Amino acid sequence: MSTPYPFTAVVGQTDLRLALLLNAVSPAVGGVLVRGEKGTAKSTAVRALSALLPQVDVVPGCRFSCAPAAPDPACPDGPHEPGEGTTRPARMVELPVGASEDRLVGALDIERALAEGVKAFEPGLLADAHRGILYVDEVNLLHDHLIDLLLDAAAMGASYVEREGVSVRHAARFLLVGTMNPEEGELRPQLLDRFGLTVEVAASREPAQRVEVVRRRLAYEDDPVGFATRWAADEHDVRARVVAARALLPQVALGDNALLQIAATCAGFEVDGMRADIVMARTATALAAWAGRTGVRKEDVRQAALLALPHRRRRNPFDAPGLDEDKLDEILGQFPDDEPDNEPDPEPGPEPEPDPEGPDDGGPDGGGGGVPPQGGGPDSPETTQTPEAPETPERQDAPEAPTPQPSTQEADGANGANRADGADGAEQGAVRAAEPFRTKMLSVPGLGEGASGRRSRARTAHGRTTGAQRPRGQLTKLHLAATIHAAAPHQKARGRSGRGLVVRKDDLRQATREGREGNLVLFVVDASGSMAARQRMSAVKGAVLSLLLDAYQRRDKVGLITFRGSTAELALPPTSSVDAAAARLEQLPTGGRTPLAAGLLKAREVLRIERLRDPSRRPLLVVVTDGRATSAGAPGGRQDSTPRELSGRSARLLAAEGVASVVVDCESGPVRLGLAGELAADLGGPAVTLDGLRADSLAGLVKNVRTAVTSPSSHTNRRAA
Repeated sequence: MSTPYPFTAVVGQTDLRLALLLNAVSPAVGGVLVRGEKGTAKSTAVRALSALLPQVDVVPGCRFSCAPAAPDPACPDGPHEPGEGTTRPARMVELPVGASEDRLVGALDIERALAEGVKAFEPGLLADAHRGILYVDEVNLLHDHLIDLLLDAAAMGASYVEREGVSVRHAARFLLVGTMNPEEGELRPQLLDRFGLTVEVAASREPAQRVEVVRRRLAYEDDPVGFATRWAADEHDVRARVVAARALLPQVALGDNALLQIAATCAGFEVDGMRADIVMARTATALAAWAGRTGVRKEDVRQAALLALPHRRRRNPFDAPGLDEDKLDEILGQFPDDEPDNEPDPEPGPEPEPDPEGPDDGGPDGGGGGVPPQGGGPDSPETTQTPEAPETPERQDAPEAPTPQPSTQEADGANGANRADGADGAEQGAVRAAEPFRTKMLSVPGLGEGASGRRSRARTAHGRTTGAQRPRGQLTKLHLAATIHAAAPHQKARGRSGRGLVVRKDDLRQATREGREGNLVLFVVDASGSMAARQRMSAVKGAVLSLLLDAYQRRDKVGLITFRGSTAELALPPTSSVDAAAARLEQLPTGGRTPLAAGLLKAREVLRIERLRDPSRRPLLVVVTDGRATSAGAPGGRQDSTPRELSGRSARLLAAEGVASVVVDCESGPVRLGLAGELAADLGGPAVTLDGLRADSLAGLVKNVRTAVTSPSSHTNRRAA
């Protein structure tokens, strides 16, 4: 077993270390969500925390970690008689992103069921994590069905398994810690709210601190055991402080004044629900215990708000998490200062011995090392006892984008909207998107086999069971009843003599299930001069933003292609980060000619590459244009072909490959050419106006997509189903 990196050697990351330690003091706080860029010691700090947790007493032989003093009366391994137990370190259990449902909650022990004819339960990761840490790296990439199970267990403190004739309930109280990179997508709001605290981390921009990170990483890699030994005294001090704070926690008084401060803060920031108030109260109490006090102060309430509220203030996935500290101080300033409690603050922890080899330690994960929160080493950039959260841009509220108010000179008219943009127009700056609106689901027809999501029907590894079949390749989900049914007629011929069935490989049956999949929604947006009128481009961006919001809720991947001038550009390769797509859309400039064919061929190339990377994820192409084509733009295009002919030929290539498409017609004004409709016909999909994208109108669009893609006249599109 490799030597873990010491928690007290993590450089910087003040908020992260404090949030983790508060959960170690009071697991009721509810866990930590760590958001930040790659290489910022997120995983390093979390994995190092388990060494600071007090050891736990367990009933010998109990697979569910029951406490000897108060065993769970419903424990599947029980009943247990109260008595002495064995002591072991607290566990840190990692939940892989690709874990199966059976691995998380447990399942019937198939081997014993078939061989011995008995029902036996095989515990999962939730049972292993009981009274310890459940860590999910890249938690934002976790499948929805696993998130649902985590939500249930976190809410009830127990795991209930009802499947395949097995009914089991066992305790599952754990410290939930998740790390994520926001560039790869956001969390579902339900799971986001389950994390008690959230922390934004970023790499230091101070050269001296970055040098210290590199030194400590190199020293750790050269001699992990020696490095850990040099920090052993600091680890012992922090571990002892956690134990002392846990013992003091029941004595901490949360007075009425502190409760009023908490309630006023949550109300002032318009936080939904009451969970934020409860988490803030528990966090402030843990802060007081960590500081060695029995009374909660205003400074504890302030720090609790900075940790517990930022992720609960988001109204949609495009809002940056954060808290306006000036507003927080204004709210808390309405309350009188704390009265003297005649209770001195505890002395800082003992200073560690100087490193005999100097400050040359380094942590894995690119995050490096650091110092114990109660007092750092002599080389540490930070030596405060209870560090204050640094002011960072993430703590500021993201201002709401005002709805654009175009002037009459900018409004489209019949002459302006329908003019031909034969000459290159001057490039115009980015226009703010209109306010997004709610849309209804737009699904790809047929039954797919893509990644878990919430858009189109698909065969998935979870969902409702629809039947059984012979396994194709490795068996992943056994259909027990169908397997027994297949084996039963052959028991006499196979010489069965005991209770167990004689089962052969040919008897095994794979369960087939139907759920929902996520799709690849590829936006192809016209940014040419004919779209450059500010009012129209603002409405276009608002419509695309609305569809992006829907894609976030459906757990889709999204991509963005823009075309203008003489070329098309992949502004955002297919990604799960809808935030990134929204940011690129907001910065989109306009102007120039209209190379529609180039945009369509670029989309075809992107879809071809994505089909190789992820062949099971079905695409939905959304082309946002007025249908004009004034530039050939397409590489290798025939010189004797007009731009419109090239765009039609490109569209028919996409249709022949079975790509489900929708054209959003952006043409406006009293005189309309209907070019977007012709493009939609070539693509084999429907055309819809900007107004038609809104909720009530979109219901008809879904029907049109299904009709267009599955109609007999569009035989090439039937393969997409």
